[in-house]
Amino acid sequence: MASAGDAEAARPQENITEAHVKAALTADKGSEADLVSWSVKDFTNKGDNYATVVTSVSVKFSLAGQEQTTSYAVKLNPNRAVELGMSDFLSAIFKKESEFFQDILPLLNAELTVNGRQGLRVAKWFYTSFEKDKEMIFLEDLRLRGFKMLDSKKGMDLAHATLVLQELGKLHAASLLLKATAPEQDLADRFTHIKVDWMSFPDIAKKMFNDMFSGPMAAGEEMLRDIEGYEVAAQWLAKHNNNFADILLRHLDRNPKFDVICHGDCWNNNLLFRYNEDGDPVEVMLLDLQLNRVASPATDLNYLLYTGLHGDIRKANWRDLLSFYYDTFRGVMEAGGRDMPFTLEELHQEYRDKMDYGLLFATMSVTIQMGKAEDSPDIINIKEEDVPKMFEDSRQNTIKMMENNQIFRSRFLAVFVDLIQP
Repeated sequence: MASAGDAEAARPQENITEAHVKAALTADKGSEADLVSWSVKDFTNKGDNYATVVTSVSVKFSLAGQEQTTSYAVKLNPNRAVELGMSDFLSAIFKKESEFFQDILPLLNAELTVNGRQGLRVAKWFYTSFEKDKEMIFLEDLRLRGFKMLDSKKGMDLAHATLVLQELGKLHAASLLLKATAPEQDLADRFTHIKVDWMSFPDIAKKMFNDMFSGPMAAGEEMLRDIEGYEVAAQWLAKHNNNFADILLRHLDRNPKFDVICHGDCWNNNLLFRYNEDGDPVEVMLLDLQLNRVASPATDLNYLLYTGLHGDIRKANWRDLLSFYYDTFRGVMEAGGRDMPFTLEELHQEYRDKMDYGLLFATMSVTIQMGKAEDSPDIINIKEEDVPKMFEDSRQNTIKMMENNQIFRSRFLAVFVDLIQP
């Protein structure tokens, strides 16, 4: 039998069994549904998978004498965690996401629907297996309802961004309505796994984040120091090189005034949109709640607006976008008979105070979003000895795109527009 480190065992799709599929089918269609056949259908591209592998399972089943078909999106432990020392962290994020769907989401939706609001737009959860290093989650395949990922190379426009901000406003506000049902208890203490985060594994996490950010940050500093007008941005990159984890931790420090349940990983790759016949986005679905946490809403807002929008669009519209978010948040609070915990002006200041949080993620993600799929690092199958080369390749790829890709150059430079044009 192949060991966990063998290349053949690195394909986590092989861990899906008929028992897993039957459990998901029963949860979805009921105990009367009989499984006829199933097969794994990969649909993601190289560079799409990071902490987990995402695939799908196509299912034929019989119900009430009729044969039907369906499909499930399946998130899998990549099963390379032992080599990189991240086994416990990977297991933790499956527990976190499952807890969100099973325990937290029903309570949040109850607070929304009892007050006449729609529930949060997320995929339906059907089944989780917690077998160590082989964890998997079966979810609704939203492609069946016409949802698809936005082309990250284009970036978000205001229509896409406002849909996401509406959902974030609902999520954040609903968590405060939930908190109000037991105001004497810390919101994070009501659940088991929401408190477990990457900072719960400090040695592994700091190395992981410093490695992830080092290539793009080094490339950015190298490029910007030679571009007139971007000296301040280059100095910012040089100042924060190799202490990314400490910066993120600082911005995740809790302040009771701004405590809400956050998505934690809200960027283009974790969003799906549905469009009308004219191609306009009309609905969004939030994906990958594996890093949900209690934190400031400004962490979600900076992460989304810095990684998703071209910097020029963000700078010109951030106040209007935050106003739209605030109005959605306030509407949920008013429907629940609760006062706002902060003013719009205080939200503006909190957003600006946590700008570094968005800048860091944008610096890293713009190369991923704008690069070619074949140039994307194979994070899922990476071996520890190959990590330095992977990040050096990332640095060189960033520089190459800066020289040869005008769309990337515009997007990358505009990440720093708030630093050079305060």
